[in-house]
Amino acid sequence: MAEKREYYEVLGVPKGASEDEIKKAYRKVAKKYHPDLNPDDKEAEAKFKEAGEAYEVLSDPAKRQRYDQFGHAGVDPNFGVGGGGYGGAYGGGVDFGDFDIGDIFSSFFGGNPGGGRRANPNAPRQGADVETSVVIDFMEAAKGCKKQVSVGIVENCPDCGGSGAAKGTSPKTCPQCNGRGRVVTQQRTPFGVMQSENVCPQCRGAGRIVETPCRTCNGVGQVRRSQQIGINIPAGIDDGQYFTVRGMGNAGKNGGPSGNLRVAVHVRPHPFFERDEYDLLVDVPVTYAQAALGAEIEIPTLDGTETYRLKEGTQPGETIRLRGKGFPVPNRRGLVGDEIVRFTVEVPTHLTSAQKKKIRELDDAMNDKNHGAAKSFREKVKKAFGKS
Repeated sequence: MAEKREYYEVLGVPKGASEDEIKKAYRKVAKKYHPDLNPDDKEAEAKFKEAGEAYEVLSDPAKRQRYDQFGHAGVDPNFGVGGGGYGGAYGGGVDFGDFDIGDIFSSFFGGNPGGGRRANPNAPRQGADVETSVVIDFMEAAKGCKKQVSVGIVENCPDCGGSGAAKGTSPKTCPQCNGRGRVVTQQRTPFGVMQSENVCPQCRGAGRIVETPCRTCNGVGQVRRSQQIGINIPAGIDDGQYFTVRGMGNAGKNGGPSGNLRVAVHVRPHPFFERDEYDLLVDVPVTYAQAALGAEIEIPTLDGTETYRLKEGTQPGETIRLRGKGFPVPNRRGLVGDEIVRFTVEVPTHLTSAQKKKIRELDDAMNDKNHGAAKSFREKVKKAFGKS
């Protein structure tokens, strides 16, 4: 299995990069490997997802701090589930699964480090989080939408209700460990009697024994099934961002709550709109005559087109800002970006002789007031190079 690359390497930024540098780098990588621009390219798809994962961590100050301190383990949901395990340096508990670091101490010293109590193997445990992704259109990202996603979810067995025992039966307390899930053994050595505590070999740490296993789940108590889950994607979400659907992850154990569903969103590019944070960007081409004389033109927005009166003498690259016509900020009611419109002047091509003649006549009729910028620039060039 290939070693996981460093997130900074994935985005091509140094470790001390600013939030703005990280955002720009992510946009560049995401655009390069976007699935719509690389159809049927599995390698590009993998790099696109890898970039999204890196940005999701490095754009979050808390996650970035944990990542800088602990690497990938610091942001791996499998390492921190908030219960059971020993407190980590970044605030969450570290879950060691079936391995108990206390075994090492008890083998030599006969007990847990610090003398703490062991977790009850039959206590409620929250289910693991599940991740999936969804691809939406640019306009769906702007307005928000509802989608159905197919997710493999671990759920309690419908036949045994999660107990693992066949209908009409129930699990029994393990007679060897009396439900503790662990047993204490003593061994005489040249140094005296050594005591150790280990996982119960009869129930394998469960504290219970299923004598007649459920045929549907083979005594596990849970099954994995593919489910169609309806999700509401918030308006204003950006490409590569995640959002969480509470309680839609894997089912908990022993009556514990379900985990969450984390959804990564990928947004298809738009034919002419672009996005900068929550501002909407669009280039609107106008003819030479429209720019010079002014005209009524149609400007596209997220809500359709709007009529705009183009002023006389509009210059190439000139911009206007339409307040409140951009993307809404998720979870910030009433806060909306702007639409920035840039005008590009289309220079006519494929002119006929008659058309060229008229343009020359028009140019000859112009004075310094009409072409003041061009005259001023020519004078600056002459002065810079010492020409009279």
